[in-house]
Amino acid sequence: MPAQYLQADKLFQRKLKGHALYSQVVIAEGKKFVFIAGVLSRDRDGNVVGAGDMRAQIVQVAENLRIALEVAGATFKDLVKTTTYVTDIDEFFKYPEERSKIFGETLPTSTTVEVRRLSHPELMMEIEAVALLDK
Repeated sequence: MPAQYLQADKLFQRKLKGHALYSQVVIAEGKKFVFIAGVLSRDRDGNVVGAGDMRAQIVQVAENLRIALEVAGATFKDLVKTTTYVTDIDEFFKYPEERSKIFGETLPTSTTVEVRRLSHPELMMEIEAVALLDK
């Protein structure tokens, strides 16, 4: 196993609707790092998916991240760090169950930042990621 995902008992653990949102610490051992550039809610032709709908954009970004990981021979379980940029953090945090569906129990360390705007005015979120492969 290339990584251990840990929660520190002596630190506050943020949860929404009973879902932990990230691991506080990841100890990673492996042979290859995979760096994934910001993933957006776009279809294969570059069209924005889910304009004005944060949940739809979370789902599309997750699918695009899955595809990017797959190209590298990785899965969500190989992620060790994500950085999420959102244009409305309150709207983003209404959907912790979507994040739970994506990451399951192997939660990477994560930082979420609210930004004024992304590269297109209809985009509401972007995720960049780091994975670690033991192959």
